[in-house]
Amino acid sequence: MPVILNIETSSSVCSVALAVNRIVINYKEKFSERSHASQLTPFIEEILTESNVSPAGLDAIAVSKGPGSYTGLRIGVSTAKGMAYALQKPLIAVGTLLCLAAGFKQENPSLLSERNILLCPMIDARRMEVYLALYDTELVNIMEVRAEIINMDSFKNLLVDHKIIFFGDGMRKCRNIINHKNAIFVPNFNPLARFLADLSYKDYLEGKYEDIAYFEPFYLKDFIATNPKDLLRDLKS
Repeated sequence: MPVILNIETSSSVCSVALAVNRIVINYKEKFSERSHASQLTPFIEEILTESNVSPAGLDAIAVSKGPGSYTGLRIGVSTAKGMAYALQKPLIAVGTLLCLAAGFKQENPSLLSERNILLCPMIDARRMEVYLALYDTELVNIMEVRAEIINMDSFKNLLVDHKIIFFGDGMRKCRNIINHKNAIFVPNFNPLARFLADLSYKDYLEGKYEDIAYFEPFYLKDFIATNPKDLLRDLKS
């Protein structure tokens, strides 16, 4: 019965979940901007204490690897790597968009009863871009993770024969752009550590571990520290 600590910090939500044999036995979540640095370590300590599990009793550390918030991912991955190294435990990394899709499937089974339904998790990126992927209801990847600017023709061909459910904080950018009867928009859905439990359990059984020394978050695009004057110039151009 593997005991896995799951960490998710890719969005504005800081969350930690402890799972035993893929079943979540305890979790903590804080829906607040910029709370990761102050909340993540206390959450981990509280969950382990409340669950009567010592750090040495963990079998693996799992973390959402991105894409997502640059700062959030850096904090989550650094913490996960530090724990895995100190405890000499395997490090497991799960794609954030897959985490979102798995969580949506878990929380909304009634929306997935029809045939030809696709899941499109979206994460807000810079300006008018989103990070997205497409999965079927069995979480088989249909479209690889990518950064894309959404326009009126996005998903046009797929929407003819499929209902596509859009969710995640990037969905806000496209709900007024994609106008089709088969487009379904579900607001207020975030990647959470408890959605990682089943995915990290499978990776643990299959031995899909990261190299602690070299693993980095999956930012998808390079982080650019923008000078406010440069941003204003770009908006005017």
